[in-house]
Amino acid sequence: MHLPASDNFRLRLIAVVISLTVGATLMALKFYAAHLTGSSAILSDALESIINVVASTFALGSILWAARHPDESHPYGHGKVEYFAAGFEGALIILAAAGIVFEAWPHLLHPAPLPSLEFGLLLVLLAALVNLALGLGLLKAGKRTRSLTLVADGQHVLTDVYTSLGVLAGLALVWFSGWYWLDGAIACLVAVNILFIGTRLIRQSFQGLMDTSEPELLDEIAQVLARHRKETWIDIHRLRARRSGSRVHCDFHLILPRDFTLEEVHREVKELEQVFNAHFGGQADVLIHTDPCEEPVCPICGYDPCKLRQGEQVRQRLWQSQIITADVDQTKDLPPGGDP
Repeated sequence: MHLPASDNFRLRLIAVVISLTVGATLMALKFYAAHLTGSSAILSDALESIINVVASTFALGSILWAARHPDESHPYGHGKVEYFAAGFEGALIILAAAGIVFEAWPHLLHPAPLPSLEFGLLLVLLAALVNLALGLGLLKAGKRTRSLTLVADGQHVLTDVYTSLGVLAGLALVWFSGWYWLDGAIACLVAVNILFIGTRLIRQSFQGLMDTSEPELLDEIAQVLARHRKETWIDIHRLRARRSGSRVHCDFHLILPRDFTLEEVHREVKELEQVFNAHFGGQADVLIHTDPCEEPVCPICGYDPCKLRQGEQVRQRLWQSQIITADVDQTKDLPPGGDP
């Protein structure tokens, strides 16, 4: 069961405001540590934090925009702006990786001693721990509210943790060994790591904008349908579903007894719509195309009593995602087995 729309929005808003506030504070802390030590690795970490703050600001705007109600220009709502936000954050992560290499390269070629290194390490460690808690919290809130923006922001914050851990490991080794060239080398390695994370976010954003099929969403819908299955719902096929921000849009064909009146058909459709909205916290838009059963459907029909039945029920089809998404004649190629 998902959160109601109002609670969903409130949790998203609180999470992103906390992210923005904490990110700005930690950015200032890291720049102070970089100033004390003169470390390129710490400076690169601080530069990455600038991207975090900018990304959180953009995330705040996208959440406020996505919460707007559908209008004449956007009848399906404004939720897809969250995919733009995720892509934007991915691009910023890649930009941060380039900035880290740019800052670290001179220190790799021309190493120099690092003053006040111990205190700088303590500040970076403190920032990493706070960011770890923040990133995990954003991921949890993003999954709970189904917000790609919060998930992307959480992943971005966690990249900052990876950066800080890399910086800590490198500078700790510098502290013990005196190999000052490691200051720049570790920073370059961290940049390569976060480059992959930024690329993944951009790919995820592109898939959302292109309405790429989501197997997990289809499996979830199939489980909801199977759990609430009624004998009057003879079969389902041609299921399609996609996300738009926190909203889920889906459509499918539902086979009903052909002797149902228009009022009975309407009642069954409304009941299914209520099932979806209860499961998705009022964030579901469902379009159901009803088909009347035909004589060859009898072997998979569990509706009893049926005045029009021409044959005995053999088995019902299992409502699994790979079956109910198929665009096939439901009377052909029945899968073996089925519901008792």
